[in-house]
Amino acid sequence: MYTRPIGTSDIHVAPLMLGGNVFGWTIDAPTSFAVLDAFVDHGLNFIDTANIYSVWIPGHQGGESESIIGEWFKRSGKRDKVVIATKIGVKMGDGGEGLSKEYILKEVENSLRRLQTDVIDLYQSHTDDEKTPLDETLEAYHQLITQGKVKLIGASNYSGARVAEAMKVAEAKSLTPYQTLQPEYNLYSREKFETDLQPVAEKYGLDVIPYFSLASGFLTGKYKTLEDIKGANREGALAKYFDERGTKILKALEEVSEETGATQAAISLAWLAAQPTILAPIASATSVSQLEDLVKAVELRLPDAALEKLTAASAY
Repeated sequence: MYTRPIGTSDIHVAPLMLGGNVFGWTIDAPTSFAVLDAFVDHGLNFIDTANIYSVWIPGHQGGESESIIGEWFKRSGKRDKVVIATKIGVKMGDGGEGLSKEYILKEVENSLRRLQTDVIDLYQSHTDDEKTPLDETLEAYHQLITQGKVKLIGASNYSGARVAEAMKVAEAKSLTPYQTLQPEYNLYSREKFETDLQPVAEKYGLDVIPYFSLASGFLTGKYKTLEDIKGANREGALAKYFDERGTKILKALEEVSEETGATQAAISLAWLAAQPTILAPIASATSVSQLEDLVKAVELRLPDAALEKLTAASAY
């Protein structure tokens, strides 16, 4: 399996990240264990979660996904085969949120306990906290790295300007800098990332692990019309994609699928992986069979003509 290092570290990851947001949400623990086993059995090793997953479910407080992954680590003994990434900052069920030093040092212990591990490989600011000075947040992370509880840090849902500011603060104060970015980026949602964050990632050598890589399932080809999404778990999120541009993208994906024999999901991920600064797209699977489809993207190398067709069809 082809791997590459995260940033300037010696931690190597395969070019597909498994999204853990579905664990304890749309799939139960046994199904989650099966998906995780299959993922690692394919030689893949990069898994994403967050402390808030899945706080939006009635009765949940957050931490459900981390707990399932932690139980899987305990049962499977595969912790050493995985690079685990989690996030902090968005409001939890108990009201805790933000990126203050006090909160980070407290909440990291909860994530470590739920994940049943001694160290988090990649700890990320889930969203910008403008109330907390950037140096305070970075000092907390630096302390955790010094203590051996965290290896690397990253930022998610930041603007390009704030990322650049954080990198300057880290350099000025000799603090550990961010090494990754986690933004929304896919064939449909391109403009914000490509105009704002991509230049910053290129300037500072940051690796990008985009979420919503398949646009909530829109880019898989499973849904052809608005009628098809009725009753879907992400019906509200999917509706916005069914405009003229979205239809053009689906048509291009269908054509490339016919030309290559690959699925539209694999093609969408392969296009993303071919873009500058991308380390590994994030994609979730709710079954082993669905995972098998996503894994095909790892070995898929789209011809230049196919990449150009998709880029043109998704132009903004």
